[in-house]
Amino acid sequence: MKRRRILAVAASLPLASRLAWAHHGWSSFDQDRPVYLEGRVVRTKWQNPHAELVIEVPPGLKVPADLAKRTLPAQSAPVDGAGLLARAELPRRSERQWELELAPLTRLEAWKLAEVKPGTTVSAVGFTHKEEKDAVMRVEYLFVDGKAYGLRSSPA
Repeated sequence: MKRRRILAVAASLPLASRLAWAHHGWSSFDQDRPVYLEGRVVRTKWQNPHAELVIEVPPGLKVPADLAKRTLPAQSAPVDGAGLLARAELPRRSERQWELELAPLTRLEAWKLAEVKPGTTVSAVGFTHKEEKDAVMRVEYLFVDGKAYGLRSSPA
């Protein structure tokens, strides 16, 4: 019996290590520099550990003049949303496709955010990796169909 348990644990280790590798912490993101992105969704991964969208950013993207005035939803975690929106700037990278890392599915369900389908236009404010080593953003605020979602925590 003990040997079977050891074999079962050993067999599960490759899967566990792949999951741990795929899910990284947020500390590698530059939380001192909020970034704005907008584009058409070309792919989605609606799964844990967090949902992901790949968007195609249009040429000539600019931060909207009214971004800092957008109404943001209350969250259970303290977030200076207005400050983030006021400081948001465009990324330094010029890739047309960006991966947006959202929250875990349970949090998206708490916000009543249905799976975002390809073809949908979204905008987001969040953080890129330090030094923008790749075209990835951890999303703080997602804007879909005129509604804002705060992804740091659950709705307040």
